[in-house]
Amino acid sequence: MLLEIRHRTEFHYSAMVRESVMEIWMQPQRSHRQRLVSFELEIDPAAQLFSYADAFDNAVYHFDVPQPHDRLKIHARCAVETEPMDALPERLDKGEWDRLRSEFVRGEWFDFLGPHGYAVQTEALEAFSKTHGIEALRHDDPLSAVLALNQAIYGALEYQPGVTEADSPIDHALMAGRGVCQDFAHIMIAICRSWGLPTRYVSGYLFTDQSGGDRSDPDATHAWVEVFLPSLRWVGFDPTNNALAGERHVIVATGRDYGDVPPTRGVFKGDADSELSVGVSVRQARVATSEPEFLRMGRAATSAGRRRHASALALDHQLQQQQQ
Repeated sequence: MLLEIRHRTEFHYSAMVRESVMEIWMQPQRSHRQRLVSFELEIDPAAQLFSYADAFDNAVYHFDVPQPHDRLKIHARCAVETEPMDALPERLDKGEWDRLRSEFVRGEWFDFLGPHGYAVQTEALEAFSKTHGIEALRHDDPLSAVLALNQAIYGALEYQPGVTEADSPIDHALMAGRGVCQDFAHIMIAICRSWGLPTRYVSGYLFTDQSGGDRSDPDATHAWVEVFLPSLRWVGFDPTNNALAGERHVIVATGRDYGDVPPTRGVFKGDADSELSVGVSVRQARVATSEPEFLRMGRAATSAGRRRHASALALDHQLQQQQQ
């Protein structure tokens, strides 16, 4: 499936600020089931872009706008070709639990085994687990247990934007009984890690199919989880939509929780309030062999000399330099 993605982020300040420094996690990953066809970043006011690979091998871009400004616009455009996920077995043998307890697994994936940031055990999570019989799911094989957990979280919580914020602890969603994909992912990560399953947070995009039952907002970024099972490696689960991560899911970055991989993170100098607006569009390309229209538009803007664009293909070599 060839997908075209646009991600617009705009900061508006109540007064002129003197400088902005920003990091960006927006470039989709490359893997055996995800091919990055193109990626461009457009910054306004214009700024020189640098890049590095973070501790989890995600592509991170960063820039500095030193001159005074009262707005900052970041527009990312990319085309990604995805492949369907390999079929999973009906179940795994219960010896998988022993393999998960091996020194190799616990050493190799140490970062994704303990509580961290938003994905932590709380009294509200313990109450949620008791109410919905979560611990009983653990007695099955790991794959069946995680599939059941995925479904249980989907059934227990409603999807509703505006109830929680990006920095809300999981207790807010648990007490309200509703939240967004980020909340669902953190809750599932905390439970899986308490079972001894290496689990990581995944940020990215979803080509939604609301007629098919997807609850996710089609105009927003998406989040889900990946669980490491020694017999299968990393497997993606989407508790927001009670689905396995497949060809409609585009992975941008993975980390311990949202705090490791926000789409943008930065600071500015000045005494001003900031207002953030975000827009996301994910659509299927009509013809896989044709050039996406937004790439032609991007080149036209570059030739006009009004903004600087960064191509992922041109900057990949900088990822090796680990620029800070």
